[in-house]
Amino acid sequence: MELDPRLTLLRRALEQRPAQRLPRGPEPLEAAVALILRPRSELELLLIERARHEADPWSGHVALPGGRRKPDDPDLIATAFRETTEETGIPLSRLGTLLGRLDEVRPTTPRVPPIIIAPFVVAVPPDTEARPEPREVNAALWVPLGALRAEGAASEILIELENGSRAFPSLRYEGYTIWGLTYRILKQLFELADACGL
Repeated sequence: MELDPRLTLLRRALEQRPAQRLPRGPEPLEAAVALILRPRSELELLLIERARHEADPWSGHVALPGGRRKPDDPDLIATAFRETTEETGIPLSRLGTLLGRLDEVRPTTPRVPPIIIAPFVVAVPPDTEARPEPREVNAALWVPLGALRAEGAASEILIELENGSRAFPSLRYEGYTIWGLTYRILKQLFELADACGL
């Protein structure tokens, strides 16, 4: 696939900025997510609303497609591609072009597992569509990056914790709220886009 010039700029910026990897113990919990960019009149990012499951600490959240590494995944890129294909029906191994990776993140709250999450930035053709797997995903949204970076998108969300409620920074888009790990990963992407002049 010939890359859109905006995605070429992003790839160069990612190449010049080595991703920070977090230290691991002997048997680390690892996961990977994909920031899938579709070049249309604006660059669009694929977000999902996770299906509701009691056992899932991120149940119902707006997130990036991805999930936990399986023992037979050769690396975390394979995890991101496999999980994305399972959740959204997009065959990243065939359609995706890996642009680079962002800094790894881990949850800051003890209420969720101490998992290390590796974010990968991936380009797909402009005509790519998502077909969500209903057991895992309620909705798939192609969101213009400009809508997430607009001043009016910035907000806060109040979350009830053991010692009272706490405000977290968030983004709002058409009734959806993006916060937590996904928000932290997107902030990295936005900083990179700003540095590229996108």
